[in-house]
Amino acid sequence: MEYGVTLRVAARALARNKMRSALTMLGIVIGVCAVIAMVSVGQGAERQVQQQIESFGTNVVYISAGSPSRGVGGMRFGSWAVKTLTNDDMEAILKEVPLIWDAAPGVMESAQVVFGNQNWFTRVMGTTPNYLSMRNWAVAAGAIFTEDDINAAANVCVLGKTVADLLFGEQNPIGQTIRIKSLPFRVAGVLTPKGQSAMGDDQDDRIFAPYSTVQKKLKGQDWLQFISASAISREASVAAVPQIESLLRERHRIRLGEDNDFQVRTQSEVADLAQATGRIMTLLLGSIASISLLVGGIGIMNIMLVSVTERTREIGIRMAVGATEDDIQRQFLVEAVTLSLFGGAIGIALGLVFSVLISNFLQWPTLVSPAAVGMAATFSVAVGIFFGYYPARKAARLDPIEALRYE
Repeated sequence: MEYGVTLRVAARALARNKMRSALTMLGIVIGVCAVIAMVSVGQGAERQVQQQIESFGTNVVYISAGSPSRGVGGMRFGSWAVKTLTNDDMEAILKEVPLIWDAAPGVMESAQVVFGNQNWFTRVMGTTPNYLSMRNWAVAAGAIFTEDDINAAANVCVLGKTVADLLFGEQNPIGQTIRIKSLPFRVAGVLTPKGQSAMGDDQDDRIFAPYSTVQKKLKGQDWLQFISASAISREASVAAVPQIESLLRERHRIRLGEDNDFQVRTQSEVADLAQATGRIMTLLLGSIASISLLVGGIGIMNIMLVSVTERTREIGIRMAVGATEDDIQRQFLVEAVTLSLFGGAIGIALGLVFSVLISNFLQWPTLVSPAAVGMAATFSVAVGIFFGYYPARKAARLDPIEALRYE
């Protein structure tokens, strides 16, 4: 039999039982739709996390005071728990680690902020202007504080969007005076919104001020809690870690065998971990949704077995007039694949629609990739071939004499 004839015969056979064919395809439709929708949710979440991580800068090397070093009595100090990290360490890193091209100090303090009858509890980060440029964080209104402000430990600050909205509402905050703890600070600028970080906290819910001001006037300390350094490339950020560790161990006079009193981490490590986690989640969601495809495939096998039984006499007549086993097997296999293909096409269309609906109504990030669509289409065809093979083989092996005598 020619393939064109086979297709026409298969189409007529399926059309004779339209309701049964439609219900058989329904399992494939639901399975393919579920796979595309769930994979799009997983990939969308992975992309969102990657974008949040990239907002910190993929070349960033983060050096924090304290760490897993052992203290008195064998206790381990947590992050920011020791006072050995200084501004001189940062200058030494810039000078002696060629893979690092920029760095900014960091001091953090939580404080109550007041303007008029509005108040808010937030975090005040002391740093330098280049910290914001390393983070690709632009100023939406006003300006950033200057090096002169740092040298003078001036009471000047820049607000994140969340803090500005909560304290000022529709008012213009530029030039206004707010109170941080008991000290007045002049608002020099407001930053563009950054949104949530990869850890889920609001990056716009903070205030930036000269690190010297936060050190001397808000915290009363002369050491840094962390240093944000920027490498010349993502690969260089990883290569710079042992160089920074060696330099700081020497500067902090840490003897061989003793633990570090600092931590050095890179954003690339966080990005790789988040990517691996996202892929696992996507695989898990896709695997769960694929169960629907498996059920749909079993439905195809069941209906095709019923069809073989119902058309036993037809099969006998075809064999009697010259049809070979391959012709019979091909015919029933084409019917199974046709059901899968039509079901897969409808499922892909519905999957794309549901992905858009999930994004618009549930506000979940979704990403429909061509790979996901191709995987769903391939899987639907594979299901048709796999579950259609046994009924097709059974039909082809019928005895022509017994088939002609079947009523």
